[in-house]
Amino acid sequence: MQWQDWVFTSGQLIFVFALIPTIRGKDKPALSTSLITGLILITFSYTQLTLKLYFSSITAMMTAAAWLTLAFQKYQQIKKK
Repeated sequence: MQWQDWVFTSGQLIFVFALIPTIRGKDKPALSTSLITGLILITFSYTQLTLKLYFSSITAMMTAAAWLTLAFQKYQQIKKK
């Protein structure tokens, strides 16, 4: 296993945990911000997978899922208005 895998994995896990209060809270980031960030992280995840950075790829997908959850939540808020 490459040391870079552990660095990316650690950082992305911190991002996932940092997003939990936002996911649970009332205030959400802009829809475009959440959607673009989620899609870019999916691209990063695939790229890391091709480099055989397996743990990084998984945690990038987890972070993408968190951002896409925020996008969905913001979309639901907009739809209610």
